Amino acid sequence: MDDALDPAWLPDDVFRALGTRRTLVRGSGPLAGTVRGEVAAACERFGGALVDGAAAPADLVLELTAGGGSEGGSGGGSGGIGDFGDEGFAYARADGRATVTASGGRGLLYGLFHVVRLGEAAFAGDPVREEHRPALALRMLDHWDNVAVHPVMGQVERGYAGGSLFWADGRARGGLDRVRAYGRLLAACGINAVCVNNVNVHETEAHLLTDRIGEVAAIAGALRPYGVRTHLSVTFAAPVVLGPLPTADPLDERVRRWWAGVTERVYETIPDFGGYVVKADSEGQPGPFAYGRTHADGADLLAGALAPYGGTVHWRAFVYDHRQDWRDRSTDRARAAYDHFVPLDGEFAANAVLQVKHGPMDFQVREPVSPLIGAMPRTRLAVEVQATQEYTGQQRHVCWLGPMWSEALRFRPDGEVSVGRLADALVAVSNVGDDPFWTGHPLAQANLYTFGRLAWDPAADPGTVLDEWIALTHPGAGQRLSEGLHAVLDRSWATYEKYTAPLGVGFMVQPGHHYGPSVDGYEYSPWGTYHFADRDGVGVDRGAATGTGYAAQYAGPWAELYESPETCPDELLLFFHHVPYGHVLHSGKTVIQHIYDTHFEGVAEAEAARRVWAGLADLVEPARHARVAERYEEQVRSAREWRDQVNSYFLRKSGVPDERGRTIH
Repeated sequence: MDDALDPAWLPDDVFRALGTRRTLVRGSGPLAGTVRGEVAAACERFGGALVDGAAAPADLVLELTAGGGSEGGSGGGSGGIGDFGDEGFAYARADGRATVTASGGRGLLYGLFHVVRLGEAAFAGDPVREEHRPALALRMLDHWDNVAVHPVMGQVERGYAGGSLFWADGRARGGLDRVRAYGRLLAACGINAVCVNNVNVHETEAHLLTDRIGEVAAIAGALRPYGVRTHLSVTFAAPVVLGPLPTADPLDERVRRWWAGVTERVYETIPDFGGYVVKADSEGQPGPFAYGRTHADGADLLAGALAPYGGTVHWRAFVYDHRQDWRDRSTDRARAAYDHFVPLDGEFAANAVLQVKHGPMDFQVREPVSPLIGAMPRTRLAVEVQATQEYTGQQRHVCWLGPMWSEALRFRPDGEVSVGRLADALVAVSNVGDDPFWTGHPLAQANLYTFGRLAWDPAADPGTVLDEWIALTHPGAGQRLSEGLHAVLDRSWATYEKYTAPLGVGFMVQPGHHYGPSVDGYEYSPWGTYHFADRDGVGVDRGAATGTGYAAQYAGPWAELYESPETCPDELLLFFHHVPYGHVLHSGKTVIQHIYDTHFEGVAEAEAARRVWAGLADLVEPARHARVAERYEEQVRSAREWRDQVNSYFLRKSGVPDERGRTIH
C-alpha cells in the first residue's frame, strides 16, 4: 500500500494495546482470517503473540461460536452469549483479560475494532460484560463516481477529494490495495456496504451491469475481506441502453425476463452482491413515468429480479419537477417526494427500500426532516445524508456534520418513534476520493467516521463519537490537542450556517458548482429553490392556510408547530414562512438584525478557529497541519465574501440599517 496514504483513524499506534498482548483467535472462514491477520500484524509491530489454544492463557480471546467455530452459522453461543446474527458481538473483561464472542464473521471483525477503540481500557478496570448489535442492518456509502470523466461533473460528481478510488482512465483501477485499505477503514467504524458508481448512470457506466461486471467483481473482491458488500447503480432504461429491447416498461414480460437474466449473471460473478441503486424520473434520469407506470412498478421489477439471491433495490425518492416555473408560487419542490410516494405505501416489494433524503430539498445546511419519513409505515425506508460537503463548504471549510445528522435521526415524526428507529438503513453520499488524506480536508474524515458510528447506533451521542475519532486519529492526544480539535469541530456546523444561509432559507449558492455565495443564483431558475426576498420580507410560505400546504404533510403536532410563524422554530422560519424584515424572532431579534449579526459572528468564529488550529502546529503531523491551515485560509476568505454579499443584499433589499453601525457595503 502507498506509504504516503494517510492512516486516518487506523494509525499503527492504535493497535498498541492489542499488539503487546497474547491473543487467541478461534474460528475459521475469510473474515476470521482477516481478524487473525490484523492481530498478527499488530503483534509483529509491538511484540505480542498470536497463540493457539494449547498455549498459556491469552490476554484476549476473539471467538466465533456458531456452527462449531466457522463463519455464517446461526447456532447459540457459549456461556449464555446467545445468537448475535452475523454482525453482533459480546465483549467481556475481567482480571485483565478480554473476550469477544460472535456468531458471525462480521461480528468478530467489529468486535476486534471495538477492542482497538478501547485501547488499554479493553483490559483494565472493573469486570464488564456488554452486548453490541447494529441498530440498522445496512449502513451504506453511495459513491457518485463516474467511470468515464464527465464533461461537467468530472470523475466524481460532487467530489472534493480528488479522483475516484475505483475508476481511472475509463476502467477499474489496476491496483486495488487502496480499495482494500478503504474497506478496512469502513469496517472499523461499522459501514458494511458501498455502491461503487454514480446514481446518474451514463452510457459507459451502464455497461458495468453486463459486459463490464468483471470490473465490479474485482472491486468487490478487494472490499470483501472487511465484510463490505458491493452494490451497483443502474439505469432504469438498461434494457434499451444495453439492448436489445425497444422498451423498459416494467410490466412488459420481455423486460422482466431481461432483468432476471442479467441479474442471474451478476450473481454468478459476484455471489455476495448487495443489489441495485436506482435514480429514476429524477433530474432527467429515465423511469417508469415514461410508460405510465408508478415508482412501485419500477422498483418491484428490479426487486423481483434480485429476490432469488437475497439482493435489495434502493429506489431513491428524490423525484421532483426540475423545470418549475419560478413565477408559480403554488408549486413547491419540498412537497414532491411526499406527493409522489405516500399514495404508493404498501405497494413496494419486501426487498425494495425507498431511499429518502433526510430533508425535503437537497442536503442544505438547515432543513426540516422530510415528512416522507414516517409517512409510509408499510414500506422499507433508507435515510440518505450527504457526507460529501456539496452545500456545506465542499471540504474547503470545516463543517462537522455529526450534530446535524444526530438531530435528524433523533427527530420523532409521530412524536414517539425516532427517525433512527423508523429506518431500515442509513446511507451517505461518500466524501472520499484518491486524495492522500482520503477526504481532501483532513478534518472531513470526522464526517465519514461519525456517519459509520451513527449508522451503527443512531442514538449515539455525536460528541462521544467525536472523542473516539480524535483518540483514534491522534493516539495519545493530550488535553490541549483534544480540546483544540473540539474547539474547531464542535460548533463548525453552526458557524457555517451563520455565515451562509439564514433561518433555513437554503441555497443562495453559485449555480452549477454550488460553492460560494450568489444570493439570487437560483432565484429565477427552473430548479424550485427560491427565497422570494423582496422589499417587504423574505422566505417561502409553506403553510396550509395561505401557502403551498407543505407544512400539512407532517403529523399533527409538527404540522401545527410549523403552520404559524409565531410557533415555528427560528432556525426554520424562512423555510416555512414569508415574513417581514421586522418580524421578531423567539430570540428577541428582528429577522434583518439576525441576518446581520450571524454573518458577522460566523466570520469571527471562522477566524477564531483558524487561530486555534495555528496554535496546534506542534501537536499535529506537519503535512496534516499544513493541509488544514491552507484550507482555513480559504474558509475565512469565503466566509467574509458570504458575509459581505448576504448582508449587502439584504440591506439594499430592506433599507433597514444595522443597528450596531457596522460596515455593510
